[in-house]
Amino acid sequence: MLRGFYKVNMRPKPDSAKPGQESVWAYPRPAIAEPSAAHIVIEHAGTIVANTRASIRTLEISHPPSYYIPMADIAPGALQRAIGSSFCEWKGAAHYWDVVIGDIVLHGVGWSYPSPSQAFALLCDHVAFYAGPFDRCSVDGETVVPQPGNFYGGWITSKLAGPFKGMPGSLSW
Repeated sequence: MLRGFYKVNMRPKPDSAKPGQESVWAYPRPAIAEPSAAHIVIEHAGTIVANTRASIRTLEISHPPSYYIPMADIAPGALQRAIGSSFCEWKGAAHYWDVVIGDIVLHGVGWSYPSPSQAFALLCDHVAFYAGPFDRCSVDGETVVPQPGNFYGGWITSKLAGPFKGMPGSLSW
């Protein structure tokens, strides 16, 4: 047994939330989806890819929110179905999306749940995006920082207290 080699189920010490902040350590597990009135904008190569005040955010302990944008609020023609799929134990089967802006193709930068589980029915006809590939993603005018790691799609703003899943050493959280 490798118990001395790594620490099993180590939960980090949550950062202290400052006034006006949410601690991601107060978020639930299993995850939930809730409507958000935050102003979400995605920009790339001089184009507004998405602009909404009608997103759905998903919340899960240790993760910054992911924002799901109604397809109606995504630039016409910007989405192209990408190769690949995945499965979330709570949301169901995901499809991936490329974003196309003129000759630019950002591969696999969005995902959606066309037939989400009942608990996540709000996500139907919405797409979430990784923040990193775009020139700018913002929540209420603040440019976000992408959630660390190559898999997670959360958006970090100054209104969140971490630490955040995805950073080195967080695999067992």
